[in-house]
Amino acid sequence: MRLQKYLSRAGVASRREAERLIVAGRVMVNGALVTELGSRVDPDADVVFVDGALVAPKPTRWVLFYKPVGALTTERDPHGGRTIYDLLPDDFRGLRYVGRLDRETEGLLLLTNDGDLAAELLHPRNAVEREYEAVVKRLPVRDTLDRLVQGVTLEDGLARAKRAELLGERRDEATMRLVLTEGRKREVRRMLEHVGHPVLALKRVRFGPLTLGGVEAGKWRDLGADEIAALVAAVAGEVSG
Repeated sequence: MRLQKYLSRAGVASRREAERLIVAGRVMVNGALVTELGSRVDPDADVVFVDGALVAPKPTRWVLFYKPVGALTTERDPHGGRTIYDLLPDDFRGLRYVGRLDRETEGLLLLTNDGDLAAELLHPRNAVEREYEAVVKRLPVRDTLDRLVQGVTLEDGLARAKRAELLGERRDEATMRLVLTEGRKREVRRMLEHVGHPVLALKRVRFGPLTLGGVEAGKWRDLGADEIAALVAAVAGEVSG
């Protein structure tokens, strides 16, 4: 196992942060200082220290969390805002979020210490679906839904929904379902703003094969082995939402 992966699995730091620790000379393996990023360790035989403290990888864990509105998807906010980790048990700080939801977006957020699978779930080449329900201003017409699927040009390039559907209407508001296969910053909000339907409320209800189910806002649950296997299958293209 690569040393940076070992450190990430131990909950010491993210993979990128672990690389910085190694280069900075803060990591020792079997009593020897290691500064090369390509270094490998045997989790069953080698002894690893960071800043003089013994570290060891933890069992792989995946958590499904219903992020409520108002919580930031970040480890800490320099401005003192509430983060997702403020709502979760202290030991969850060793888990990394898989993608982000902005402060005003609620819904399904995955956390894990399995950096490899997390990276594969997020990589655009794997086209893992994210499904959102959005309440928007004004009632969209069929052409608007078609435009979202055909693609709209944003400041960071073409953005396209895999599916766009109208779920319901009420006065001058509508509820829409959008399915995307990438997760650019505030992408859903920017797409809907671009076609003239600013978002009033936004929720992610599905990530790959997983849905919120009965999890309430601010609550969480561990994933079962079958659900983790379904995530692996989604990356392999064996599951479609």
